[in-house]
Amino acid sequence: MLVTDWAARWAMYSPASIAFTDGDTGEAITYGDLNRTGAQLAAHLRSVVGLRHGDRIAMLAENNLAYPLLFVAAQKAGFVLVPVNYRLSAHELAYILTDAAPALLIAEAQFAELANAACTQADLTPPHWLLEEVFARAIEATESSLPWPAVTETDPIFILYTSGTTGFPKGALYTHQMLFWNSVNTALSLVINTESRTLNVMPPFHTGGWNVLLTPLLHRGGHSILLRKFTAHRVLELLESSQSTIFMAVPTMLRMLAGDPAFTTADLSSLRYIIVGGEPLPLPVIKQWHRRGIPIRQGFGMTEVGPNLFSLHQDDATRKIGSIGRPNFYVETRIIDEAGIDCPADTPGELLLRGPMVTPGYWQNDAATEAAFQDGWFRTGDVVQRDDEGYFYVVGRLKEMYISGGENVYPAEVERWLEKHPEIVDVAVVGVPDEKWGEVGSAFIVSQPGLTPTTESLSDFCRQGLARYKVPKYFILVPELPKNATGKIDRRALVPSQY
Repeated sequence: MLVTDWAARWAMYSPASIAFTDGDTGEAITYGDLNRTGAQLAAHLRSVVGLRHGDRIAMLAENNLAYPLLFVAAQKAGFVLVPVNYRLSAHELAYILTDAAPALLIAEAQFAELANAACTQADLTPPHWLLEEVFARAIEATESSLPWPAVTETDPIFILYTSGTTGFPKGALYTHQMLFWNSVNTALSLVINTESRTLNVMPPFHTGGWNVLLTPLLHRGGHSILLRKFTAHRVLELLESSQSTIFMAVPTMLRMLAGDPAFTTADLSSLRYIIVGGEPLPLPVIKQWHRRGIPIRQGFGMTEVGPNLFSLHQDDATRKIGSIGRPNFYVETRIIDEAGIDCPADTPGELLLRGPMVTPGYWQNDAATEAAFQDGWFRTGDVVQRDDEGYFYVVGRLKEMYISGGENVYPAEVERWLEKHPEIVDVAVVGVPDEKWGEVGSAFIVSQPGLTPTTESLSDFCRQGLARYKVPKYFILVPELPKNATGKIDRRALVPSQY
């Protein structure tokens, strides 16, 4: 049986070692304090708030030290953390809260109004804490004499919501088993140990913010610095001052870092390499970092599996440009065609995955869970091909998702909102290339006869119900949408020539 209480072990082995530092305030917490305060918080949540094993805790906050404290409490008591995207509208957030039915909602003060509006729309009244109260409650609490409940490896530690192709978010179950095996796969691919240090600027509502480096470093007794917002100059300062040994970013971040005046002078000699995910990194940017003596490790992952699944060694960053690398140690792969037959080398097909780091399914969504698996293999919806050396390349998506600034955007979700606009008859959204964000949305609009909604009015309408990164950059009026032989929208015919 897996050990699920990591903080207790590190509190025994190295209680004085720093586990986490707040990059904005400089406040730090040792493994000893993390374990003790996390245990007090878990006891308080059980005895005073009345939470039980399996209860959900929704969190609406930027990166801060309360997150690992809640994580430790969840590992000890079997709570399930539901980190929620604070960029969502109240309309979007209400759907997730209704689905997750949290026993406790914790919101940072700056998001309290959003949380209240979402609860009102969802007709929910869970106990509601301000994030700023978490540490105070934990410190004031005393450890309970009650024994901890049995937490098994198949219990979920997270429900991570991902947008779906139907436009409705799905809650991917992330178990303690997945947590452990993702850490093992990560450590076998990278160099992670008690001497490892990282700066984490990935958002806490993504699996990337938790499971690319943060939880593997916690499992290995490393040190993570948490930063609320990405600012290129500040990130360069902290990478230097913290002597980070490893750093994860999306391509948009690396382009901005390389463009900052401090990039050429910052002392980044402690960095062994940088981990890049979310989308391919252009060769000129790779070369910029290589000229600074910092290797790039590109990879591939997803919320429902891993997420650390593939890794391209830094020595191959240029030779295998565009590749996601090879599967990590305990990741099994298949590439199949439409008939379910395994594809030979250099032949595109859907990527299937299997291993102990695969989700058991989606929260309260049997239909989505059943559709996600084929004979025990997880269907990724990504089209890949493998070369004769065993390196994988993503060549397309069966799903229509596009990635804007590292954020997944599903056209169906954006279309469903735009269809509410009184002047719109029909709409289709596709992702198009963008120099800054990688991809942005382009909405093709069929309007009511005689009406010509403006880009400004459509953008304003989208912001009323969608996160800003989901708002299309372009709105193009067309007389009709192209359809294929089955009557479905032909999205490939929509991408205009200027892109």
